[in-house]
Amino acid sequence: MTKKIPTQEGKNPELDLLQAALNHINQGFSVFDKDLKLVAWNNALFDMLDFPTSLGRRGTHISEFLRVNAARGEYGPGQIDEIIAKHVAIAYKFKSHAFERVRPNGQVIAIRGGPLPNGGFVSTYSDITRERETQLKLERTVEERTHALRQSEDWLRLVTDNLPVMIAYIAPGLVYRFASAPYAKWFARTPASIYGQKLEEVVGPDLFQIMKPHAQRALAGELVVYEYCKSDKNNQDIHMRSTLVPDRTKDGRTLGCFVLSFDVTDQKESEARLLQAQRMDAVGQLSGGLAHDFNNLLSIIIGNGLTLRRKLAQGPLSQLQAEQYINPTLEAAERGANLTRRLLSFATGNQFEATNVSLNTVLQETAKLLAGFLPQTIALFVSAPPPALQAHVDPTLLENALINLAVNAKDAMPEGGTIEIKLEHVKLGHASAQKHEIPAGDYALFQVLDTGSGFTNTVKSQAFDPFFTTKDHGKGSGLGLAMVYGFAKQSGGAITLANRTKKGALASLYLPCRLSSPQGQTDKASAQALPPMGNGQLIVIVEDEADLAHVLAEQVTELGYSAIIANDAQDALSLIATSDQIAAVLTDVLMPGGMSGLDLAHELKQRAPHIRLALMTGYNPEASKLNDPTIPQLLKPFSIDSLAKLLQEML
Repeated sequence: MTKKIPTQEGKNPELDLLQAALNHINQGFSVFDKDLKLVAWNNALFDMLDFPTSLGRRGTHISEFLRVNAARGEYGPGQIDEIIAKHVAIAYKFKSHAFERVRPNGQVIAIRGGPLPNGGFVSTYSDITRERETQLKLERTVEERTHALRQSEDWLRLVTDNLPVMIAYIAPGLVYRFASAPYAKWFARTPASIYGQKLEEVVGPDLFQIMKPHAQRALAGELVVYEYCKSDKNNQDIHMRSTLVPDRTKDGRTLGCFVLSFDVTDQKESEARLLQAQRMDAVGQLSGGLAHDFNNLLSIIIGNGLTLRRKLAQGPLSQLQAEQYINPTLEAAERGANLTRRLLSFATGNQFEATNVSLNTVLQETAKLLAGFLPQTIALFVSAPPPALQAHVDPTLLENALINLAVNAKDAMPEGGTIEIKLEHVKLGHASAQKHEIPAGDYALFQVLDTGSGFTNTVKSQAFDPFFTTKDHGKGSGLGLAMVYGFAKQSGGAITLANRTKKGALASLYLPCRLSSPQGQTDKASAQALPPMGNGQLIVIVEDEADLAHVLAEQVTELGYSAIIANDAQDALSLIATSDQIAAVLTDVLMPGGMSGLDLAHELKQRAPHIRLALMTGYNPEASKLNDPTIPQLLKPFSIDSLAKLLQEML
């Protein structure tokens, strides 16, 4: 009977919701905070380990659970207070733990867990008593029957056909000398039809390529365990685990090997569920990393905005002066859009591919972003002497890495100082490359130097660990340098930290590179063509966000078209019904009123097929269901150049 653990509803609805969810898990679960006080648990924990329900409250110290166990003799003989103190001291180390404990009643509990970022730990408890009993029973059965199996073929058949395991015997030459009924049935054969047949003839050519090397190792005298997957008659994947036991004589000769195969499909499904739980943990870490990057970008945007407002209050600015603050703001916003696209790529399983990037250009753009973000007490110097360098990397991740390093340098100089970012070409020989665990060759070296406090040995050794931070609580995620390290490794490079000779720190980022050809360099400004202009054609903009709708209308007007705003799809259909001057419709996909942009597209195709339509969306999986290549889509946020190109192609 499941114990009913009292809840503390109303004090923390979010924790109550979590508590309700945890009670549906058949494993025991507990979370203790940095003070070793209970934060979360589930009913299965109390059912499995027979704890009093009175302990099921937030704030219960771990020592109370330990006292119950110690009093019942769970930890063996000894003074109860000494046993509790010993286990509390171990718990305060907050280390990963994985062990099995046999209770006095014979119950076997597998305990797994690990530390939490801000102290404390989470643990899961699984009752594996039946698994261990089954394993021991099978081992005893195999041991007890070995002699009998050699004496009687009938006895062998009786036992092997009724054991929950598929059994066979393979002789040298990969020839079957025995197969139990379950084994033969697995390959749609009878035991008699398998006897004397070669392995490949029974299992088929594809599975033979998997099994052959394992069987050869077993016939050479090695105990082998491996897994394979095969479809059953219902075309469902069944996962099997096979153990090959050499049949050796006393003088060391191998006569053949026994095959013991188990269906581990259920176990694989359990592992898949665990993997999904781990993936959710990875999503949490990814969210923390994205929040870290977005905070950096917002700092740049806000810093430039505040500086621009302060400058305007002092007097009018020229266009060139204003663009010093406007351009970095727009570029930071564009990088935020790129981060969103990367998150969507992660969510949909698409890989964000690296491209050939001019490292000199990336450094210049990063310097612009940093210029409006760094306080006036910090001077920024950037240098990239020739030759120009190129690398095959993700440019957004590279900018994020440089900004993370610069932000850490800034935080190390609260009273002000100097940050210098240098880019140079280096050739690493075998010894130098081996030191960084990368191949020898040509590398671009980004160096970020500051005049701050430098690193202690402890900080330097843990700087790249996820969630490690020296900043005050709430001011750092502990993911910045970890993400830089991940980017460097993913790009085939390396990252190192060191203290400068006099004062400050040095971060060195190595990326595989090649020299750029002069013909490959293109001036960014000259590559941007003027937006194409319309001839007054009327465009209906269907967007429920009023501010965004007015921005779009202004952009459409700047491109030489006329614009009219509709608040929803029904409003757009009313405008279309009363005017024959409408040339095109730009509509958001998700809108209020029960009629989406997709519904509008279908309706417009029936009522006014001559009117062109384009969809605007931030992210909407339903848009893929449109399955109409004639209807273009604009992914928000988009530039006025993208809008101009779309309208020109439509009209």
